[in-house]
Amino acid sequence: MIKVIKNGTVITMSSNREKIENIDIVIEDDKIIDIVSNYEGVYDEIIDATDKIVIPGLINSHTHLGMSYFRATNDNLSLQDWLNNKIWPIEDKMDEEDVYYGSLLSIIEMIKTGTTCSSDMYFFSEAAVKAIDESHVRCLFTRCLADINNDGDKRIEEFRNLYNKYKENELIKFSVAPHALYTCNLEYLKKCSKLAFELNLPVHMHYLENRQEIEDIKKMYKMKPLDVLKKSGLINNKLILAHCTFLDEDNLKAFKDKDISVVHNPISNLNLGCGIADITKYKNYVNVCLGTDSQGSGNNLNMLYHMSIVDLLQQGIHEDSTVLSSYDVLKMATINGAIALGLEKEIGSIDIGKKADIILLDMNDSLTSPSIDIITNLVHNAYNNVCMTMINGNILMKDKELLLNIDENELIKIINNRIKKLKS
Repeated sequence: MIKVIKNGTVITMSSNREKIENIDIVIEDDKIIDIVSNYEGVYDEIIDATDKIVIPGLINSHTHLGMSYFRATNDNLSLQDWLNNKIWPIEDKMDEEDVYYGSLLSIIEMIKTGTTCSSDMYFFSEAAVKAIDESHVRCLFTRCLADINNDGDKRIEEFRNLYNKYKENELIKFSVAPHALYTCNLEYLKKCSKLAFELNLPVHMHYLENRQEIEDIKKMYKMKPLDVLKKSGLINNKLILAHCTFLDEDNLKAFKDKDISVVHNPISNLNLGCGIADITKYKNYVNVCLGTDSQGSGNNLNMLYHMSIVDLLQQGIHEDSTVLSSYDVLKMATINGAIALGLEKEIGSIDIGKKADIILLDMNDSLTSPSIDIITNLVHNAYNNVCMTMINGNILMKDKELLLNIDENELIKIINNRIKKLKS
């Protein structure tokens, strides 16, 4: 099957920062096989991208797909209050069907807003994988690991079984995910590190989300968080560290030259009063990418919305408009995310040989016109402009119409009914 995305303005996100106007992208099955002007070869389908922006699919490097039930539940709550009083009591009541339907709703939200790959961390993993697999989306998936109720080994065994069952799935890759330092003891963290090395997988975890967390870790371990990472062995794993709101010089120097990525979640951190990560400084030491966290703290999974605040925050805290550009932000949401997830050879840019994870944006409306600087306009104004989403060469949304066999209205009714049950 050969598809041709024709006549678009392509922002490749390749190393040469190339923007090409009136160009055709030729896709055979799941891969990009040519990028050429005025393609005249054989094809099965033409996708007209005239007057549209073509970019690689967005990558959400930290989220919790099953948490769509908690959308916008963060008002006037600290991280600890939100977890203890809003989230964990309801999660204790959730079952596999809750996670299946919640994940499905999140996936639809991502497809509609141009996210083609996510890094998910939650529980009831079989249900979440079912939703991901049925939807044909790309995901770095994991079963959240913790040792709160002395069930840590059981969780690791669940993860092993899940990994062995789905490791050949083309669209689903895996990470090992100790939830956080404050929900795992040192010996458990060592087990997680060892497991990741054994299976050659990255480690995805929360790290230094707010100041209270830092103090809790110091009390729990009688050492600094960085020392816990070192003593557990995790610092030598490929690490995907979510939040990192407070990385000091010691952390940054220790992280330099390691395979460590920081996932910036600015809206989640602002909503929960956690602070603002100084990613302007971080990017000199580690790969920095972008995540939404869940809808509970981040309100939505629309990466375009979350992108819009990133460079503004940095310019504000540094009182310098030159510290971060819109293109830097777009890199965080595309190729930097691919690097974090270990998928940079497959996705994150539009290059010959890479997977066809591509989105189109129609900027011809009153909220995005005129589009004088395309990248700045895209990053700051294009919340609702994705008109086509393609993953692995398959078109999942075209002309803003979802092509999955899912009744959205029925799904929303199911979700609302399940919320009533969970709150009772």
